[in-house]
Amino acid sequence: MATNDTISDMLTRIRNACAVRHPTTIVPTTRMTRSIAQVLQEEGFIEGFEETGEGVKKHLVISLKYKSRGRQPIINTLQRVSKPGLRVYSNRKDLPRVLGGIGIAIISTSKGIMTDREARRQNVGGEILCYVW
Repeated sequence: MATNDTISDMLTRIRNACAVRHPTTIVPTTRMTRSIAQVLQEEGFIEGFEETGEGVKKHLVISLKYKSRGRQPIINTLQRVSKPGLRVYSNRKDLPRVLGGIGIAIISTSKGIMTDREARRQNVGGEILCYVW
């Protein structure tokens, strides 16, 4: 099924897979979902991801990460901020701090997809895609 908001779809699939403690989840591949998965991996929220499939039917297989005892998911919350119906932008001075720096905001900037910390360091603002903690 095709969806208009691939980012919300991706976040929901990860959220649902974490809730039932699945080791992996499958997400349709776009440049945006690939970039978000890259940021999540760099920040240690997921184990990793790999692309599978051919042509239009490409998918990302995302390996989820859990804490050892009780298999508690590393990702507690994935919250979509900017939606297709209401975009949320922020300049470099007003970039949000998620839980006082414990969580991250994933931001789409002119220099690519990055965390709020990285955007502050590079002195750029952009569209706030989601919060993760």
